[in-house]
Amino acid sequence: MEIKKIHWIGIAFSVIVIIASLFFIGSKFFFLMIGIGMIIGAVPFVLTVVNETKVDAEKEEMFLEFARNLVESVKTGTPISKSIINVRKKPYGVLSENIEKLANQIHLGIPLNTALKVFSEDVNNKTISRALTLIGQAEKAGGDIGEILEAVAEAVSMSDKLKKERKAVISTLVVQGYIIFFVFLVIIIVMQFKILPMVSGIADVGAVGSIGIGGGGGIDQEEIANSFLYLLLVQGLFSGLTIGKLSEGSIKSGIKHSFALMLGSFLVSSVSNLFLGS
Repeated sequence: MEIKKIHWIGIAFSVIVIIASLFFIGSKFFFLMIGIGMIIGAVPFVLTVVNETKVDAEKEEMFLEFARNLVESVKTGTPISKSIINVRKKPYGVLSENIEKLANQIHLGIPLNTALKVFSEDVNNKTISRALTLIGQAEKAGGDIGEILEAVAEAVSMSDKLKKERKAVISTLVVQGYIIFFVFLVIIIVMQFKILPMVSGIADVGAVGSIGIGGGGGIDQEEIANSFLYLLLVQGLFSGLTIGKLSEGSIKSGIKHSFALMLGSFLVSSVSNLFLGS
């Protein structure tokens, strides 16, 4: 991922908030402000990852349209090089610039395989790269390029269809994953502010203090709060990555889910500590 201006702005604001939090050392707002500062710094990176995932999906969709147009042109007897030049003016969304560059290279006399290799490197998408390799090898071998193109288009279409079907089938599991996580979050909050103080009170009154539960001083609420927060953050991180892998087949796609769960955990835990903590 290339570090852009928006990332540096996020980092700058993050540093400012974290430095400002130093004025609240010893208060309940100290960790809250540090967390907010880290969130501000992370948001631009998360949004970039989400946007890259969206762009990759659009690239595959537009490449499928491009391949279908090539099939129609090649089947009329037009050579593939000429077909690429003929269809370059059609709208292909995020691929329009790349296809225009591909057509210009072919028009200038650059060999098709070389132009396709440059196109593959510029697009930087595994599915498209595999398809372009097949097209280049088919053209080089001198086979029926029309049938090869049609097979490539069908393969890309089937891959896209399977991804969408998997996402639709898994969507209920994604919702269940979020529900299970927030039920876990509620249980942790109840344990922290209801059950553990109750156990601490019993330990102070009874003889359990001798084994270290009460110890006459009760439970250190700040230590418990931090431990539970770390637990929630780790759980949110790996739950989100798992949800992304299941629903979209990519760990990278799970970053947005991890960020959402970790952000929810941090906000709920911090607000609870402010209003319910002693």
